[in-house]
Amino acid sequence: MKNKERKLFVILLILAVCCELYGVKVLLAGSGTAFFAVWLLLGLLCAALALGVKHSLWGRLPKPARRVICVLLCAALLFFVLVEGCIMSRFFDKGTEGLDYIIVLGAQVYEDGPSPILNCRLWVALEYLRRNPDTVCIVSGGQGYNEPFPESEGMERYLVENGIAPERILQEPDSGSTWENLSFSKKLIADENASVGVVTNNFHVFRAVQTAKRVGIENVCGIAAYTPVGFLPNNLLREFFGVVKFYLTA
Repeated sequence: MKNKERKLFVILLILAVCCELYGVKVLLAGSGTAFFAVWLLLGLLCAALALGVKHSLWGRLPKPARRVICVLLCAALLFFVLVEGCIMSRFFDKGTEGLDYIIVLGAQVYEDGPSPILNCRLWVALEYLRRNPDTVCIVSGGQGYNEPFPESEGMERYLVENGIAPERILQEPDSGSTWENLSFSKKLIADENASVGVVTNNFHVFRAVQTAKRVGIENVCGIAAYTPVGFLPNNLLREFFGVVKFYLTA
């Protein structure tokens, strides 16, 4: 192998190992989805590309085929960057004070409490409700196959244990997706002109706000919660596919 090819071979092998290890990390974290498999597949793809570099397979392809592949890869990369740019444009949304309602979107719950991702959302919701005593909180989330109770029940319990009066909380316990979260929550809002804030993790705010508008919540803003750094790469990649699916199907 030439020196340039050797460097590329090593880089691809390192990426392959990193993807495999990260996929295992996501699996062990018990996120409740099978998205960890995407990282394992990416690791295998990097390993396959490394073997291709080692055996100089790229140079054996006809020049027109190499050009087409390069154009497609550049277009795919540009598309990925644009979508991720939209996602990250809402990373620091703070909403506005004095909203009529906030909707806290559900995530994984365990017998002993919320997952790290959901805990971040609830902490932000708790702080907002303390600052705005007239705001009503809708906690939205059904029960997954691997959850001991509906997410909305776990969220209400957390807020009440931390000093929020039960009469300020409305449960929406039937949803299983972002679309259902917001569509079902809308039915609990008495005034169609009410101001609404959607509380979710920073990587999810862009799609959540767009979804809220699609289901008819017009006076809406996002309220972004922190995401633990270790979960961020997985959630950013997963959200890319979520945004693409939203625009293709909503």
